[in-house]
Amino acid sequence: MCQPVTIAVMARDVIPAHDGFAWRALAAIMLTNGSLALLAPRWLAGRLGVRAETQPASVYVLRMFGIRTVLVAADLCLEPRRRRRALRQGILMHATDAGAALVAAALGELPVREGLMAAGISTVNTLLCLAGSRRRS
Repeated sequence: MCQPVTIAVMARDVIPAHDGFAWRALAAIMLTNGSLALLAPRWLAGRLGVRAETQPASVYVLRMFGIRTVLVAADLCLEPRRRRRALRQGILMHATDAGAALVAAALGELPVREGLMAAGISTVNTLLCLAGSRRRS
């Protein structure tokens, strides 16, 4: 019987499931991006094509994103019993982030290039969550 091709199937085939690669890679990405958002929000805003001087609320929003991201990364690293749940919740969280970046680019709220970059990072995070949350057989 042939299995339909879905994003989850592609993640399973592309991202190795052994040795916790998916959750470790996700935690590293999230810790890096979350820390940058907390500690250097103006710099990160600039990387997204947003001028914090003309849009000061972007600093506030990035700090909110930053703390959420660092806390989830900490759960992945420090709470093994909650890891699978964090990965399952991360699927929705990162997929929503990717969609929001694409909508922002489409509406001109982010430059297209930077919107696609943000959506790409969130899509990779979504795939890592899919790969890390699947049951081992």
